[in-house]
Amino acid sequence: MEIQSNFSLKKYNTFGIEAKAKQFVAVHSIAELTTILEQNKSENTFILGGGSNMLLTKDIDALVIHIDLKGKKISAENEDYVWVESQAGEDWHEFVLWTIDQGFGGLENMSLIPGNVGSTPVQNIGAYGTEIKDTFVSCEALNTVNQELKTFLKEECHFGYRESTFKNEVKNQYIITSVLFKLTKRNHNINTAYGDITNELAKYNIVNPTLKEVSNAVIAIRKSKLPDPKKLGNSGSFFKNPILLKTDFEKIHQQFPEMKYYNVSETEVKVPAGWLIEQAGFKGKRFGDAGIHENQALVLVNYGNATGQEILNVSKNIQETIFKTFGIHIEAEVNVI
Repeated sequence: MEIQSNFSLKKYNTFGIEAKAKQFVAVHSIAELTTILEQNKSENTFILGGGSNMLLTKDIDALVIHIDLKGKKISAENEDYVWVESQAGEDWHEFVLWTIDQGFGGLENMSLIPGNVGSTPVQNIGAYGTEIKDTFVSCEALNTVNQELKTFLKEECHFGYRESTFKNEVKNQYIITSVLFKLTKRNHNINTAYGDITNELAKYNIVNPTLKEVSNAVIAIRKSKLPDPKKLGNSGSFFKNPILLKTDFEKIHQQFPEMKYYNVSETEVKVPAGWLIEQAGFKGKRFGDAGIHENQALVLVNYGNATGQEILNVSKNIQETIFKTFGIHIEAEVNVI
């Protein structure tokens, strides 16, 4: 382990923002992580995973600890299910593809989401009708103060829409080191309810898709809508889809009858933030090197040398315009640093 000073984080965040860490170290085991924390108790620390869900607006005046724990294994299995454990530093998409290659079902709809496995429970990531909470069993996490490992069971994580206890009650108190998933070995719950997936499969006359075919469809859809962070800096969806009380939504819907929505419960509806942003005229707009992607209004992009502050200013402009236009507040999904 080598602690480096004045370290560039440009390659460690998917927006490709140039920001410096006061100090930086990558850890490859729980033992290394424990040692670093013990030796730097008096230092401010910042935990960095895949860098896919953050916007750096300034240099980080702290010791940045990059979690690079690797490895995955089958913990248990029976005729119907398999319990698979992945270390936090594994690339999420590569892990999903590995589970599919093994014939394990449950993660295929979340193919090609950027980031590492360790950050997936924090956001309760999801796509096309599935979320982490659907297959999540537990995770191991290291207490940043006393360096003790704790197991968080599903019910302790308080999963919500892009929410968990790791973003709220125990924020900055624990570092996730591994995640355990329960996946299917047979009788897979193939979810093709979303129209985009149905349409993509129909192109190839696929009626009863395999796990791999669903994954391929999701990958094709995401590639058509979302830019590759390696080619164009971005963090995927920048905003959450707002969830409104039906009573509030009905008043707005009377004024904007063309507004799209999905029922979430008997009392709530979800409005696509991308639709709101596109209707407000932001899709494809550019403000210097910061802008909104031409194919997906939910995605803010760095065209080259945008600063984090410039991208943040664009996001605030969008939020203010949406509120003035529709009376709806949209929240950032990305963590602003």
